[in-house]
Amino acid sequence: MVSEKIQENIKLPIIDLSLEKSQILKLIVKASEKFGFFKVINHGVDTNVIKKMEDESYNFFSKPFSQKQCAKICPSNPYGYGCKNIGFNGDNGEVEYLLLHANPNMSISQISKNISSDPLMFSCAVNGYVKSVRELACKILELMAQGLRVQQTSVYSNLLMDLHSDSLLRINHYPPFNWTPHLLHHDCDTSPNSCNSTVSKIGFGEHTDPQILTILRSNDAPGLQISTQQGLWVPVSPHPNTAFSVFVGDTLQALTNGRFKSVRHRAMVNSCKPRMSMVYFGAPSPHARICCPLELVSTTPHKPYHLYRPFTWGEYKKATYSMRLGDTRLDQFFRLQSENDETITINNQTS
Repeated sequence: MVSEKIQENIKLPIIDLSLEKSQILKLIVKASEKFGFFKVINHGVDTNVIKKMEDESYNFFSKPFSQKQCAKICPSNPYGYGCKNIGFNGDNGEVEYLLLHANPNMSISQISKNISSDPLMFSCAVNGYVKSVRELACKILELMAQGLRVQQTSVYSNLLMDLHSDSLLRINHYPPFNWTPHLLHHDCDTSPNSCNSTVSKIGFGEHTDPQILTILRSNDAPGLQISTQQGLWVPVSPHPNTAFSVFVGDTLQALTNGRFKSVRHRAMVNSCKPRMSMVYFGAPSPHARICCPLELVSTTPHKPYHLYRPFTWGEYKKATYSMRLGDTRLDQFFRLQSENDETITINNQTS
């Protein structure tokens, strides 16, 4: 059980994308610098697209465990159903999930046969949802670039639109923590007042996302928490239920020369109410070169140098997968300068 004291009174930013553009830019930059996290409303993603993906996800997770195992992840197939185990380095949690590729140039129809009794309907739901949230991610990345006054405003979004993008869709299901894969208690009272929010357990351990940008949609169950730069855990309300949560990833931290912060977060489960989240991880192609625009080297206050050495997404992904979930990867292996190092070595760090 987790008994840590959490910070309840921190108000996390909710950004209305229908506001005047200059206001949106300021809010996004401020939230990305302070928290590495914000929510967006009036985002333009069709509610029918969301509902179709939610319905297909609930249909899958309601199946008997033996049927879900037909879509099990294995060394020869990294996509499909996972249960408890997170990755291959010993991490685990109170979670079951579907991991799917989110590249429109890769067919999802084959794996859909093991996931749904109607593979075509499942494939259409996934493809429609991925298309919509990818467009939202690209819109946000372009707003970020404009807010940072980067000349080429599509410099970040182009990485997600690459034909060989390595983006993922992960659907996490967190049953009540008295759950076992073979026996899910469907008769539990799931009304909000029935759950003791003080009794909780880790569903998905603390980590940062290695990709560029994460777009998350969840149901009305609480559980998501982010860690502030002061090390406090802040609960993320599941409301408003029309919102998407946006997370800065490690790669975007490098692409902004450390100006935007990759946010540490985790998911908690309680003893009664189940939770489901649909998570889009926007990533570049494995061969994409990750290096911040020069404007952010010369304009970042007190940091007139590259904080991180250039690397490819494939290189960073390999380092990520070789480590435990909560390990710090970016600063440990790819950082060139410390915050207090005043040495200017731009010319020697871009090769």
